[in-house]
Amino acid sequence: MHMVMIGGSDAGISAALRARELDPGAEVSVVVADAYPNFSICGIPYYVSGEVTHWRNLAHRTTADLEATGMNLRLDTTARRIDVSGRKLLVTGPGGHEELLAYDKLVIGTGAVPVRPPIGGLDALGPDDGVHLLHSMGDTFAVMRTLEEKTPGTAVIVGAGYIGLEMADALTIRGLHVIQMEQLPEVLPTVDPALGHLVHARLADRGAEVLTSTTVRQITRTGGEAGGLQVEATAADGTAVTRQADMVLVVVGVRPDTTLAASAGAALGARGAIAVDRGMRTNLPDVYAAGDCVVTWHRLLGETYLPLGTTAHKQGRVAGENALGGNREFAGSLGTQVVKIFDQAAARTGLRDHEAAAGFDPVTIQSEADDHKAYYPGSHRITMRFTGDRGTGQLLGVQLFGHRHAEIAKRIDIAATAIFHSMTVDGLNDLDLSYTPPLGSPWEAIQIGAQAWLRETG
Repeated sequence: MHMVMIGGSDAGISAALRARELDPGAEVSVVVADAYPNFSICGIPYYVSGEVTHWRNLAHRTTADLEATGMNLRLDTTARRIDVSGRKLLVTGPGGHEELLAYDKLVIGTGAVPVRPPIGGLDALGPDDGVHLLHSMGDTFAVMRTLEEKTPGTAVIVGAGYIGLEMADALTIRGLHVIQMEQLPEVLPTVDPALGHLVHARLADRGAEVLTSTTVRQITRTGGEAGGLQVEATAADGTAVTRQADMVLVVVGVRPDTTLAASAGAALGARGAIAVDRGMRTNLPDVYAAGDCVVTWHRLLGETYLPLGTTAHKQGRVAGENALGGNREFAGSLGTQVVKIFDQAAARTGLRDHEAAAGFDPVTIQSEADDHKAYYPGSHRITMRFTGDRGTGQLLGVQLFGHRHAEIAKRIDIAATAIFHSMTVDGLNDLDLSYTPPLGSPWEAIQIGAQAWLRETG
């Protein structure tokens, strides 16, 4: 049995590890387009900030660790074409040499690529000009060269989603003045505007200029070779907005990288991602796919597209097991996410009102609670938004904002577990959760939020 995995990030590596774990005799080859297998793309902002002191520390596992499991890493090797009927993969190696790799089972984990918005000048300008997209280790090294060689004082960040906010944090820590431009009405649009407003305020408190409802139209160089950059945008009322900067970072989301799979005949689904069943099988014989390039089974919505590292790891594990003849299913995602913004954190899981409207009768209630007993020093308030179904009381979603030491991530995980198991809002009150005054309260903050929802909905 020869298994070939395309992609050296979360899904591809997880598939390879699971296959070797289940069958140490299986021959497993991983085709990696660069020289950085199993690196944490999510950790890039913390290397840029200096909190992670060396880029090699971003590796989940070293190359030696991976090879010790028995997998064969084909680094700096690009997958070009899949011969489905012949079960062969055409690749180009480091020296440009083409080779056909025969396979019994193939797992596609090509991930996602950055969205390039229709901004004038973006195609003509690049890292040498101080204009960057950010998604790979190569992109990271280019950003670091700009920071170290040009010592910029001001950066414009186009986009205020998770990566945009994390990079605003990182560049502020490095001493840059950050100007954040977001096309939508509030930053962090994956949470309700009421919580996005709190994130917005924290950015402003730390000296960032935050421009929402602002669409970037053009990026140009100014002042010749030694000059800076000019960013031209339009506000919601049509007013022209112009800012000068030394570097520009464009981070407005990703799209699934499906060119290879689609050219082989793979069916596509939501947002143009590769269509797979819950066993990660494509419509092509002996071909599986997982990670940011495939559709996501959401436990409340059904098929959607929701690229997350946690999801990619799970899907890759399922693909690796099933490629060996297993029959495991991906249990589904709830879109559980958390982001750190300076000393604060925001998190969400499940659905917001507008996302739940199609199949539920959603009601969202906002409340607050202390992270631990207020009489013990160092307590912090947590702002919570609970979404439940008016008729059944089913818990549909939770959003949190609070201090990074208020266990925001673990509290959203309680909510995610409850939603995963279709609990009601009231059912949260029956959970047997831990308590000691320095760390919590007899009624956990999540339970206080549930009680506020119950009071308001009668």
